[in-house]
Amino acid sequence: MSNQSQLRTRREFLRSTVLGGALSWTVPAFLANTIATLQANAADSLVQPVTGKDGNILVVLQMAGGNDGLNTVVPHGNDYYHNARPKLGLKADDLLKLNDELALHRSLTGFKELFDKGELGIVQGVGYPNPNRSHFRSTEIWQTAVDSQRIEAHGWLGRFFDNTCSGCDPTVAVNIGRQMPQAFAAAQPLGVSLETPQNYRFISADRPEGGHMSTEESYRRLNEPESEMSENAGGTISAIGGAATHPGGALDFLERVAMDAQVSSDKIRGIASRTEVQGNYPASQLGNALKLVAKLIGGGLSTRVFYVSQGGYDTHTNQSAAHERLLKDLGNSVQAFVSDMKEQGNLSRVLVMTFSEFGRRVAENASGGTDHGAAAPMFLAGNRIKSGLLGRYPSLAPKDLLQGDLGYTVDFRSVYAGVLENWLKTPSAPILGRSFPLLSPV
Repeated sequence: MSNQSQLRTRREFLRSTVLGGALSWTVPAFLANTIATLQANAADSLVQPVTGKDGNILVVLQMAGGNDGLNTVVPHGNDYYHNARPKLGLKADDLLKLNDELALHRSLTGFKELFDKGELGIVQGVGYPNPNRSHFRSTEIWQTAVDSQRIEAHGWLGRFFDNTCSGCDPTVAVNIGRQMPQAFAAAQPLGVSLETPQNYRFISADRPEGGHMSTEESYRRLNEPESEMSENAGGTISAIGGAATHPGGALDFLERVAMDAQVSSDKIRGIASRTEVQGNYPASQLGNALKLVAKLIGGGLSTRVFYVSQGGYDTHTNQSAAHERLLKDLGNSVQAFVSDMKEQGNLSRVLVMTFSEFGRRVAENASGGTDHGAAAPMFLAGNRIKSGLLGRYPSLAPKDLLQGDLGYTVDFRSVYAGVLENWLKTPSAPILGRSFPLLSPV
């Protein structure tokens, strides 16, 4: 086949498959960036091979919906607490005591076991100035780590990738779920998003019909010999925009990214299928997500950041039963994961960090629930962490409340800064925009 024919068939193939369809969020975000690069014909270097770094791993666990921190880490001896919650207030003799003032919800037996072993840190009163009580906006603030009056396109982890992960394998960041978190958004996006490895494919927004190829099949075809695509026709690659491709140019760039996509897909499915887990995980979405993370870590996937989510914390009505169920799932899932990491010999490399977009109001509402609030605890799990109670519990005195909410005593970006500096081993100021006092996890 002539070089001219190769260019023509490749061009037609690209236009009719990869460039011709919308990609869903289950496609790694870096691929969308790749396609834009191809269209501009601006790429001048190849995607780098897998780095294989054996560094520390961060597992971010989002408690979506706004967790009621007061009924999670309970100030059981505080009269202000019981006065504000005559029905929802929890009694000391029905809790898992941490000390004479604070206790964990009775369903958090998994967390209490970790706490007693020195494998759980509880960061008290975490929030930020001028708190926003919108789920969407407050989540955005936590995921981008900017001041509440600012809008930022890139996430704090995305900026970490931009600063430290140039040339890394796309699986340097893995989200367990359908939609990539905004925290991963970056100028040079990395990361893959999946629900189960069995279903892990690079798919188009619509299911392929009428013989059309899926996006993953398109990427695989891109790496096949030229003769496999000889039936395609069209102009030269120059017609996409810019000059004809050259070695190291946009076409080579896309071919390499397609190969990385194929390799990443095969690698994740292969690792998950051959790796056994040891922890006794709950049969829940969160339990299954952490079980998958454990498989990928145990199988040697070179991932620095995993992201998992647990929803359901928006407890405006009939909170008691729902909150108990959620916390039991949370504590038992994390405890099983930590146990699994210990069995693998990987726990010293792994840090679990939880967050929720806000806490709940101090006072209960008339519907047996609580409304959107502000400060709440974060949890850190691992065997190299600073365990115990970290920071200061906020005052519940009415004069100290912020429109009925707890004031924060720890800026969440101080926790992020500590994780970046002392766990991920990178300067935090270029990522967070300025320096924050470090609340180190280790």
